[in-house]
This record gives sequence, structure tokens and C-alpha cells, in this order.
Amino acid sequence: MKTVLMYLTATCPYCIRAKALLAQRGVQAIDEVRVDLEPGARQRMIERTGRHTVPQIFIGATHVGGCDDLVELDRRGELMPLLAD
Repeated sequence: MKTVLMYLTATCPYCIRAKALLAQRGVQAIDEVRVDLEPGARQRMIERTGRHTVPQIFIGATHVGGCDDLVELDRRGELMPLLAD
């Protein structure tokens, strides 16, 4: 399974939902970057993604987007192939 990186905050309901969906699909570990705790992390996220909201999710080198993007990817049946090595 590919590495998953997520920019998030502790209390964001969309972050929690995205983590739950990934867990349901077998992701056991997520590399979390807490933009609410790490100085400069939000700016790095914005520079990397062009987006200001969390979560911002990467699967391997692919920027998936946010929670709604992740859910849509799963609905189309494209999440599991993206997670596969």
C-alpha cells in the first residue's frame, strides 16, 4: 500500500471523516502534518497544493485533494487502485 500523507488539524470533522474512510480501506498508518501545531506547516501546504483548507491528502506522490475529493474517488472505484503499490 502506498504512503498516505495528510495535512490536518485535530478537530476538523472533514479530517476525521477522511481518516475513517482511509482506515476502512485498509490504510493502517497516515503521515500526519498538523497545521495547527507546526509553525509554517499551513504555508508549506498552501505552496504545495494551492489550497487553504484541510485536509489535504496525498497518496504516494498524487495529490488527491480534500475529504470530498477522497470520497468521490472512492465512489468512482478509483481509491483502492490508487492505494495499491
